[in-house]
Amino acid sequence: MITAAQCESLLRKFSSLQSFSETKKLHALMLTLGLFSSSDLCSKLATTYAQCHHASYASHLFNKLPQPSLFSWNAMMRMYVQIGRPLDALNLFVEMLDSGQTLPDKFTYPVVIKACGDLSLIDVGVGVHGQACKFGFDSDTFVQNTLLAMYMNAGVRETAQLVFDLMQKRTVISWNTMINGYIRNNCAEDALRVYDRMMDEGVEPDCATVVSVLPACGLLKNVELGRKVHTLVQEKGFWGNIIVRNALLDMYVKCAQMKEARVLANQMDEKDVVTWTTLINGYILNGDARSALMLCRTMQCEGVKPNSVSVASILSACGSLVYLKHGKCLHAWAIRQKLESEVIVETALIDMYAKCNHGNLSYKVFMGTSKKRTAPWNALLSGFIQNRLGGEAIKLFKQMLVKGVQPDNATCNSLLPAYAILADLLQAMNIHCYLIKSGFLYRLEVASILVDIYSKCGSLGYAHQIFNIIPLKDKDIIIWSAIIAAYGKHGHGKMAVKLFNQMVLSGVKPNQVTITCVLQACSHAGLVDEGFSLFKFMLKQQQIIPHVDHYTCIIDLLGRAGRLNDAYNLIRSMPITPNHAVWGALLGACVIHENVELGEVAARWAFELEPENSGNYVLLAKLYAAVGRWRDAEKVRDIMVNEVRLRKLPAHSSVEVRNM
Repeated sequence: MITAAQCESLLRKFSSLQSFSETKKLHALMLTLGLFSSSDLCSKLATTYAQCHHASYASHLFNKLPQPSLFSWNAMMRMYVQIGRPLDALNLFVEMLDSGQTLPDKFTYPVVIKACGDLSLIDVGVGVHGQACKFGFDSDTFVQNTLLAMYMNAGVRETAQLVFDLMQKRTVISWNTMINGYIRNNCAEDALRVYDRMMDEGVEPDCATVVSVLPACGLLKNVELGRKVHTLVQEKGFWGNIIVRNALLDMYVKCAQMKEARVLANQMDEKDVVTWTTLINGYILNGDARSALMLCRTMQCEGVKPNSVSVASILSACGSLVYLKHGKCLHAWAIRQKLESEVIVETALIDMYAKCNHGNLSYKVFMGTSKKRTAPWNALLSGFIQNRLGGEAIKLFKQMLVKGVQPDNATCNSLLPAYAILADLLQAMNIHCYLIKSGFLYRLEVASILVDIYSKCGSLGYAHQIFNIIPLKDKDIIIWSAIIAAYGKHGHGKMAVKLFNQMVLSGVKPNQVTITCVLQACSHAGLVDEGFSLFKFMLKQQQIIPHVDHYTCIIDLLGRAGRLNDAYNLIRSMPITPNHAVWGALLGACVIHENVELGEVAARWAFELEPENSGNYVLLAKLYAAVGRWRDAEKVRDIMVNEVRLRKLPAHSSVEVRNM
């Protein structure tokens, strides 16, 4: 006959094995033998059910206990957190405190703090943190690690860093939590700072460390550190972990090192669907969609079945290449595999059909979605924008709001270019009001697009107001470029130069786009000296390699000022091959100043580099006509029409009629 002691021994065994079936059999035997007179045995049975994650049996037995032990309370709370019922865990914690019979210990607080984190109840978590301090458990490493995770999950990075800095004993879990927390809060630089400090203090990293730090290397394009981590992986013997290998692959892909990524993939004996999807995405991100599609075939030949993420990536490649037939085939395959209703696949299908100029098919896919999720709406909005259908995009957005679908950041990114396409001030002011009301305006990316919208609507005053909303320390290169371009397009060259100088003084380093914007502003306003000074500044102080667009701006600037020989000499001294835009700028300047000799040189190059541009032929004919060479002008027009078979497209304008 089995004794109570033997039952306790078996319960400990079943608890460690998490064997629900064996526990249930023993439970039945205990009932048959009448062993439930022992509350201690009943408590252990409840605890065993809790550790087997069977909530109904565990809670039924637990509620019968006259005075549950602290171990039982902890086991029940831990079970609720592990099975995804953190609110029940918190309610049980409150019940334990209210009973006044049991005080929490160092094993209670990590569970309760995790429950607060899972529920995003940061205020409650702070209260629990304070109670842990009161009872002297705040210095326990397990408690501190859970606090780090809770604060990081809630985005309270400063408090997490304070807890971390006050820790007397940090485990590798502590360091990993901080690195991973900073990554999830989009603070890749801080993540690398913590990793460097970890290495400096001689803490032994593990696989989780590597998997946490590699995404930061990828986000910051820090391939040098990524290669060091790769060496560390080989030295520490982490290579056997496929998650580590995939993280390394993802890092090389994000750093645009596709050769190294492919070499790494070839060294992998085992490749799962994540491996292949990462490689496929890598080729797409680096502008090689054809290689991505070829890789898809190789993946299938090796017996790896694509998942919804893989399908979405391959559909993106089909859209980039305008491979409608391939996209349709993949659509059919997704239907057979029952993947077509996955939101990531629906979104990719809408986007693919839009890029293939089949908006009707995009809309058909969209109509088959649930209409409750935001992503398909965003994809259709983006498709309308790709096809320059600004009005349709705005109508769709209004339908989205009527349906009660909540817009997100991606919605703004998809929608706002529609207002720039329409260049309608009233519409721009309407969306401006909505952005203020919904709280999206103060996102830097949204503010930058709104500056561009108001610029295209001809309202520099509103554009500058939006620019001024963003504090100086938060302004990035995108919003600076937007406001500089706005003033430049409207002929306010001096203001554009002034803003450029303010940007440099604020510590923001100009990029090639910003330089192009300010040089164009100088060109349109005839600011020759200022343009040359900025060009020299770019070459000497900022060490930016000049792009062909920069030379086009300078040629245009010199040409408008009548310095045609200087412009031609600059073209001849260019370290890069002049393109059609450079010669076109010189040709246009020659027409203005009636310089036939240089104009003919520029025209010959322009015809060779851009033979289908009728504008170059028209410019040369105009130049001949300006100096009275009518026969030559007529000859150029004959060549354009009869030999090259080009026709000048007639200009057109449109007026929008609005019901007032």
